[in-house]
Amino acid sequence: MIETSSVLEQVVNSVIVETGEKPSPEKVVDLLLQSEKLSKKSKERDKFEQLAGNWRLCFITGTRKVRNRAGIILGSGRYLPSWVRIYLSYSDITDTTGNIENSVELGLIKFSLSGPTKFLPQKNILVFDFTRMSIKLFGVKLYDGFIRGGQKSEDKFYQEKINQQAFFTYFLIRDNLIAARGRGGGLALWGREIKS
Repeated sequence: MIETSSVLEQVVNSVIVETGEKPSPEKVVDLLLQSEKLSKKSKERDKFEQLAGNWRLCFITGTRKVRNRAGIILGSGRYLPSWVRIYLSYSDITDTTGNIENSVELGLIKFSLSGPTKFLPQKNILVFDFTRMSIKLFGVKLYDGFIRGGQKSEDKFYQEKINQQAFFTYFLIRDNLIAARGRGGGLALWGREIKS
């Protein structure tokens, strides 16, 4: 596990501080899968408060549906390009609830989606719904409000069943990096970043 953490830290540093060599995408995918497997065996339970803060997306895998077989397979992983910054932020955290913001910064444009979250510590599952959208250009807010029935979705969010909602299953939560599998089956790795 020490080598796994060390290499995943190298991935995060290569993206956030743009230092060091980037490990091959194949190696990163393999290490993420190993971490996920170890997490399932250890049944380690994390606390929602460990996710508080700003996380920059560093590495993702896609998925492909497999014909003639049930399930999905992971696509090859890839690093995010330096000219686009994607952040995941958790705030207003209690033991099991909080807020999520997923933002994309591309030059002077910032697009973000936000909404409520609930954390299920027994399985390290974080359920979320994006109910609001904000668009800024040159720091000026062009739009900030509910999207696609966001107010109704927010009002009934905590009563909805998990299988009807988006979620991440976190399998690695450290001070400087987090990794999860999304509902669609893809893997993602984020690094903590202090945003100015």
